[in-house]
Order: sequence, then C-alpha cells, then structure tokens
Amino acid sequence: MASLISSKSHISDAVNNADSYRVLKGRVSVVKNTPDARLMPYLELAGFGSIAQIRYTLGLPIDGSPVTGLSAFTDPDALCYQLLGDSPGDGESYFSGVQFTWLKAKYGQLSATATEGELMCAARAYIMHIIGGEIMPNASNDKVHLMYLPLLADMSSVSSYSWGSAVLAVLYRELCRATDPKVRDIGGCLSLLQSWALYRM
Repeated sequence: MASLISSKSHISDAVNNADSYRVLKGRVSVVKNTPDARLMPYLELAGFGSIAQIRYTLGLPIDGSPVTGLSAFTDPDALCYQLLGDSPGDGESYFSGVQFTWLKAKYGQLSATATEGELMCAARAYIMHIIGGEIMPNASNDKVHLMYLPLLADMSSVSSYSWGSAVLAVLYRELCRATDPKVRDIGGCLSLLQSWALYRM
C-alpha cells in the first residue's frame, strides 16, 4: 500500500531523529492598543467589535464610501485612497499590501475633530490590521494583503461574510505548510490554535 504522505518533504519522516525538533516562529502583528472609542460603532457594525476587545476583556496574551469604478481594483493607491482616505508613501506599500506601521498611524492618530468619513477610514485600517496581523497573517510579518480591503467598502455588509471559514482555511493551509521540515515559521490564527490546544488538554 502506498504511503499517504510523501516522506521527502514531510516532517513525519524526521520524527524518530533526535535532531528533528524545531520551534516554529509565529507570524503575528498584534494590535496592542484599545481602539479609540469613536471607532467602536463602526467596528460593531462590521462585526469586529468583539474581536477588537477580546484581548482586553479576557487578558489573553497572543504570541466609508463604496468603491466605484474599476480603477480602485486595479490601482492599489486608488483603492487605499477611496477606502482608507489616504494612500501610503513609497516605503509603506507594495503592489499587493500595506505595512502595519502605516495602518497603525492611520487609526492611532485621530484628531479630536475627526469627521465621520475619517473615523470610518480609521476603522477600516484597524480591521485590516486585525485581519492581516492576528486572524489571517500570511508569509509576510509586516504587511496585510490588499485583497481584503474591497470587502470593507460597505461596512454594513462586512459581518455577513463567512470570516470564520476564511480564518480556518488560512490556519489549515499554514499547518499544512508547516509540515515541510524546512519551514521555520507559521501564520494563521495562532490564538485560535492555542485556545484549541489548551481546551484539548
């Protein structure tokens, strides 16, 4: 009977080797500050209010205008400008992603007289940071992919998406990727994985 797992690129091949033990480094960019209270209505509307508060209520350490026109989906700067109210500078963006430092500055420096539009843009930036930094981090540890930003165009529709399925899919993909003995880091929702492990113990 043929083996179900290719032993050449799977960690199971090295299980009996004493030198095969490795520690995977988690790729997370945790939002460390409580969101500005003025952002909470928008985060609640999008269904991210409880996620924004979870680390503060439980104390768990964890290792808008609609888009119009095709240009917003083909031009990253136009997409950021329409949904985040600004476009990152050359050092803060890539063709496919925005750095967490730029997002933090976007929601972390709100003026006392911020308009509703500015608050909505800051809420989107905060949600982008949660998505790319905590619940669905990928191979990059310093940016979030722009593919999530169009999903935040209509904040009242955001909570209708199946975020849980997406979070699990990313985590499963990262767990599969981590079976390669050469891999030294792991993405995905590690707080969910940690909670599951603690529950199972």
